[in-house]
Amino acid sequence: MNNSALRITEIFYSLQGEARTVGVPTVFVRLTGCPLRCQYCDTAYAFEGGEMMSLEDIMAQVESFNCLYVTVTGGEPLAQPNCITLLRLLCDRGLNVSLETSGAMAIDDVDERVSVVLDLKTPASKELEKNKYENIQLLKSKDQVKFVICDRGDYDWARAKLLEYNLQAKAGEVLFSPSHEELAASQLAGWILEDRLPVRMQVQLHKMLWGQEPGR
Repeated sequence: MNNSALRITEIFYSLQGEARTVGVPTVFVRLTGCPLRCQYCDTAYAFEGGEMMSLEDIMAQVESFNCLYVTVTGGEPLAQPNCITLLRLLCDRGLNVSLETSGAMAIDDVDERVSVVLDLKTPASKELEKNKYENIQLLKSKDQVKFVICDRGDYDWARAKLLEYNLQAKAGEVLFSPSHEELAASQLAGWILEDRLPVRMQVQLHKMLWGQEPGR
């Protein structure tokens, strides 16, 4: 691959639908490709295709939105090594940069200025074995750990990992999110309250607003 280019599925401006900055206008840079096949994936259209873009053109398109918040996502963005360079360039421009990653790729080279949103894949995702648990030791206070919960088994597993790794002390926040149309948000909320877990429950704002429409 060209050492100054990335394969891009889309670059768009929307409201952040998840994580700490939910509701904040954000530019999204969606990279193409992913080594995982989570059963609930809502961005399968980013598995292949896309367009090769130079880092210079990506930066120009991002800056054209005149927005301080940028999220680099996928697919799995870290599957393309040049993603590391893109993250650094975005930070160098003084932008608030977050990275959405599956947890299957090492994050040790990610710029420390980036807010990492790290998934831990649950049993019902069907990609449990892809979790790279050594990433947990690299988390910072500005980072977040996310669990997508499909059922009670997933919840119990996520609660166990929360305690085993003391995740609330490793990252700034731990996010529990109900898998869209698989688990009722009210059900997950009840479990969290019953167990008094130190987590933030989140629902996907963008799906409430625009459904499954790509680029939103």
